[in-house]
Amino acid sequence: MAIFALGDLHLSFGTDKSMDVFGSRWENYTEKIYDGWQSIVSEDDLVIIPGDVSWATYLEDAVRDFEFIQGLNGKKVIIKGNHDYWWTTLKKMEEFLVENNFDSIKILNNTAIAFEDAAICGTRGWSIQENNDESDEKIIDREKKRLVLALEEAAKFKKERLIVGIHYPPFNYAGQENGFLEIMRNYDVDTCVYGHLHSFAHKNAVEGDFGGVSLRLVAGDFVDFKPVLIG
Repeated sequence: MAIFALGDLHLSFGTDKSMDVFGSRWENYTEKIYDGWQSIVSEDDLVIIPGDVSWATYLEDAVRDFEFIQGLNGKKVIIKGNHDYWWTTLKKMEEFLVENNFDSIKILNNTAIAFEDAAICGTRGWSIQENNDESDEKIIDREKKRLVLALEEAAKFKKERLIVGIHYPPFNYAGQENGFLEIMRNYDVDTCVYGHLHSFAHKNAVEGDFGGVSLRLVAGDFVDFKPVLIG
């Protein structure tokens, strides 16, 4: 049993949203996701999806996208991304999963799950730029509080490893820490997977060990749409 991560699926089976703006590597990307996923992930494994799962605006419009995810091997946990407009209350999302028999999928929303020797949690985060205004600062503060809530839930499992999924990079526009990693270190997080960065933004990727937290960029087009082994 292994843990993988793959973010930014950007599925649009129920909508007409093209990813062409991000370059040729997005051609036939859903086929790439399926083939790469099925060749690597077994039914006993778990895959963390840190955001930007579906282009659907409303949850009911995301059924075909979730059907695609349900049909992939293994268990999946989903964390919110900035383009997941369908995201609603945890209760409504859990009801949606039950009603449609999406039994291999779980939503993490200020919550956590345990899998083997690891506890897994996460949050969306936020883009931290040089020109962030007061409204941005409020969102950033709220997201940090949500990360703490999620980590508190994860800590209750008392597992050997703690893995965080966050959609936005846990560093600012200049590649410097932005407070999210400090929170993770306070809870002894082992690994943080993140997404959001596409195309030319890949040059801003930060990976490696940061004070004990291993950072991995798992945005679909950065990893050739193949789940990355976390452990």
